[in-house]
Parts: sequence; structure tokens; C-alpha cells
Amino acid sequence: MSIFTNYHAQWFDLLAPEHQQRVCQDMHIIQAPAGTMIAKKGEKAQHWIGVLEGLIKVSVGNSEGRITSLTGIPAGGWLGEGSLLKKETRRYDIFALRDSKIAKLPLATFEWLLDNSIPFNRFLLELLNERVSQFIGRTENDRLLDADGRVTTCLAELFNQKLYPNTDLRLAITQEEIGYLARVSRQRANKALRKLGELGVIRVEYGAIQVLDLNRLKSMYRDE
Repeated sequence: MSIFTNYHAQWFDLLAPEHQQRVCQDMHIIQAPAGTMIAKKGEKAQHWIGVLEGLIKVSVGNSEGRITSLTGIPAGGWLGEGSLLKKETRRYDIFALRDSKIAKLPLATFEWLLDNSIPFNRFLLELLNERVSQFIGRTENDRLLDADGRVTTCLAELFNQKLYPNTDLRLAITQEEIGYLARVSRQRANKALRKLGELGVIRVEYGAIQVLDLNRLKSMYRDE
């Protein structure tokens, strides 16, 4: 049975049957309890990484112990293709924010798909383009937005259907986890989420966020 029988991956569905077979044969699946380091900055990139269950954080740190979160990746997201394409060491750490199930596609298989699958190449081009747009927007938001804006745009990122096609309108995430990703305190994240709830954009549930108006969430801090 294919691992993707239970976990949908948009790129996998685009592959020819023989390519799907190779992927299923080579894919590694690991359990990553909350707090586990999945990949370390400075290590040679050997796998394309997917989130089958849970939530992970991509972050960077310095010698003084300061850590900055770059983004969060919910179930359905894949990352690390840039390091594989450039054959370089990872420029960031990847941690499990909550108990997660992680898929690892070996570098050799990733390169084989590049050599043999036009649909896979097209998917990667679209993914990279969306990733660039996301990080440009995040850099701009970090400089221009207050805490409310950072929480709102961080939450909207997690519902990016191009990057995370498996995410529905209810996402299992805590207020503390949103604070980590938006780089604000839990208390400040709570205040921002309450404001979004009062506006009818989201509903805060126990251990989850239910989006009530996705278009409004995504447009609130968009520069028109």
C-alpha cells in the first residue's frame, strides 16, 4: 500500500505510475515528537522533507542563542528543495512544534524525478515561485506590521493552498504555537486572535483555529 493512500500529496498524484512506485519504494517515514530537531543548520541536505501529520517550524539562530522563526509548515507541506537543487548545506533548523509524522525523500530519488518527470519539474517551479512570494511578503510584514498584523499574516500563511493543499479551514494549532511562528508572546497572540474572532474572521477552539472568512483573513494586511 502506498503511503499516499492515507496522506494526499499533490505532486505525487502528478507522477506516472512507475515514478510513483519508485517514490513509495524509497520514501522514509519517521515519527517526530514535539521538540525534535528534524534537520539541522549546517548539515548537508540529503532529503526532501514532507509533513504528513503535525506542524513543524523552520528557524535560524546565532551563536548568542537568538532564534528567529522563518515559517511554519502544517500537514501537506514540503520543504528543502532549494538546498537539494543547489547541493548545499541547510541554512536553517527544522523542529517539530507538535508530535508529527515526517516523510523524507532521498536526494537520489529527488534528482531522478527531476531527470525523468516533467510534471514534477513543473510542480517544483510553481512551488519555488510561491515560496519566494511568501518570504518576500514575510520580510515586508516583519518590518511594517505590528503584533496584530504579524499574527494575522502568519495565520494566513498556514492556509496557503498552493503550499499546503491539505489544509482545510480548521487547523490544529495552539495559541502558543502561533506565537512562536509570529514571534510574539502567547499573551500577545491571544489578544490578536481574540480581535480576529470579534471581527468574525476566525473562531478560536481548544487546540485549533477555525477560519470563518478565509478571503478576509488573507486580505486584511495586503497592500492593495
